[in-house]
Parts: sequence; C-alpha cells; structure tokens
Amino acid sequence: MSKGKLAKFADMATYPHVFEYPFSVVEDVPFDMRGRWREQFFHNDNPIVLELGCGRGEYAVGLARRYPDRNFIGVDIKGSRMWSGATESLREGLKNVAFLRTNIEIIDRFFAPGEVQEIWLTFSDPQMKKATKRLTSTYFLRRYRRFLVDGGLIHLKTDSNFLFTYTRYVVEENHLPVEVCTENLYGAFNNNSAESAIDLSIRTYYEQMWLDRGLQIKYLRFRLPATLNGQPLEEVLAEPDVEIEPDSYRSYNRERRQQPS
Repeated sequence: MSKGKLAKFADMATYPHVFEYPFSVVEDVPFDMRGRWREQFFHNDNPIVLELGCGRGEYAVGLARRYPDRNFIGVDIKGSRMWSGATESLREGLKNVAFLRTNIEIIDRFFAPGEVQEIWLTFSDPQMKKATKRLTSTYFLRRYRRFLVDGGLIHLKTDSNFLFTYTRYVVEENHLPVEVCTENLYGAFNNNSAESAIDLSIRTYYEQMWLDRGLQIKYLRFRLPATLNGQPLEEVLAEPDVEIEPDSYRSYNRERRQQPS
C-alpha cells in the first residue's frame, strides 16, 4: 500500500538510521557526527561509501547487502523517495547503511577530511542548463575533495550522453586518473567479469527504465587526488570550455525522454 508524503516523513522521523538536515535548518542545528560516523553510528572501522542523489536508495541498499564489510550512506533531499530504501533496509535489519536527507550543495558539512572512501553517482540529473548543478562539475568536485581520502573513487553510472561526455571532459581537463570508461556498460562487462567494482546486478528504478527502452548505460570510474602538479586540487580544478550536444529529453522531466527509433 502506497503512503502519502506526510506519512513517509513521519515514518522516517522515527528511523534510527535516517538523519534529516535540509538547508533550511542546517545553520541552526549542529551535526555532531561529522568525523564520527564510524564511531557513533556504524560502530566499526570499515570504509564509508556515499550514494549522492540516491533517490529511492536502491544502490545504497543493494551495495550494503553485498558488502557487509563496508558502510553506505544514501544522500538526497527528496525524503518521499528516500523512504523506500530507508524502510527496506530497516525491515531487513541492515546495520551498514544509513540515509542523510540534505542538499548535496552542502555535503562537505557532514563529513570530515578523509572520512569517505568512495562516491557513487547513479543516474544523476544531467542539469544541461547550468554546469555548477552537475554532480561531476568542479563546483562539486571541490566539495568532495574536502572529505574524500587522497585518491578516493568516484563512480558515475548514467544513461545521459550529455553528462557522460561532460564528465569525460572534466576528467581530461584536470588530468584525473581514470580506471574504467565505457559507453556500453552491459556490453563491456558481465556478471562473471573480474571487474568486481561494477555491480551490474544492482539496478536503480531509472536504470531499469532506460534498459527496457533499449538505451545503453555508460560508466566512468576515476580518482580524486589531493594534489595536482604539487598544488591542492581544490585550487587548480578547471571547467572544460566545450560545447556538448544536449540529450533528447529535458533534465527536469526525465520521464518524457523519447524512445530510440
């Protein structure tokens, strides 16, 4: 039975693994767990992995099931979507997954330097109109750099040719180390592949929708070092000056994407 937004928010207010700090309150409410996620919540020393823009939390929950020796945190501002993953993980008793409802623009307020090992960006809105809103822009990479370990991993999984191409240009412009880059993830790898860091069996709502329409899924995995040419990366990151052909759908209404001919 589906629940309305108010009922979902009421549920999550009681969930011990959901933390809600939207931009409207974060200035007035301190987040004491910054730098202490392992100590105060997870109660272990395992690596922390974020899913930013987690939506329904399918990836965070799926990864938590598969990797009990890692800690996962799904981050999004839309609580009514997050409720699905939060509820599912609570019912299953998963102890290595949490959810943070906040604006990703202020994500560095919740994690201390070196506290996070990896970031997953799964089917993020490509934000074709404004570069600073793209989750792989230098605007966001600077924020990730403030809490990622030196050389921390960033995974981008997307159906958007625009976002994939843009991210490739960002990586190339800044000489960031690339580990995997493919325009056809399911054509390049399979579930028996040695490429264990790509979990092909975990599919988000949007991913399955695009696959059902015959679209290819793109994947890029790169590292974010602390320095570049001897200088702090935050200070030297540069946006690529390129024109990229837009996707054939509006980023603010993904459901209306045209099916391939």
